[in-house]
Amino acid sequence: MTKNQVPSSIKDEALVEKRREQMVKGAVTLFTEKGFHKTTTREIAKAAGFSIGTLYEYIRKKEDVLFLVCDSMYERVKERMEDSIDQNETSIDNLVCAVRSYFTLMDDMQNEVVVMYQEVKSLSKDAQDYVLQKERDMVAMLEKVIINSLPNQLLEGDTALIANNIFVQGQMWGFRRWMLQRTFTLQTYTDRQIHLLLQGLNVQEANLS
Repeated sequence: MTKNQVPSSIKDEALVEKRREQMVKGAVTLFTEKGFHKTTTREIAKAAGFSIGTLYEYIRKKEDVLFLVCDSMYERVKERMEDSIDQNETSIDNLVCAVRSYFTLMDDMQNEVVVMYQEVKSLSKDAQDYVLQKERDMVAMLEKVIINSLPNQLLEGDTALIANNIFVQGQMWGFRRWMLQRTFTLQTYTDRQIHLLLQGLNVQEANLS
């Protein structure tokens, strides 16, 4: 399943994109407050600023909205990461920049992260597979940065594990915010995670320019 496979009776692709962005924005707020199952399509339509009839011109069922929320999240992550990270640069600075950019993005998308972790199980298997592939793509991007940034080659499998750690640590700022944000600011959380990352990689922070 892909975004383009969510059915719509509207042929104007720009309008479909606009309406679905409105839908996603309204749905994230509702899913965060009430959960996916307790939220009605009528409430989603109202939050998006149009009628229930209009809503069904752009989706087939409520699960389509949840899929669009997850897809929108990963598309935004991909775009922002590609804009802010040079995957081919060979320096520790670039790895640090990648982590900071990713954590900042996760701070901006805390509600989407919470919704995804709570509700992705409600998607069909095909939709879950699609979302999982999006995650793999993001992790692969981090893996490439790690490989290019370190002076020495890591043991087999370690690069993927470290990339997954970074990926989850960024999202953890959102889904564990009720605890973490009592102790850390985004800046101090990011600083400590970077310190622990470089310490584990046996790279001295003092070497950063």
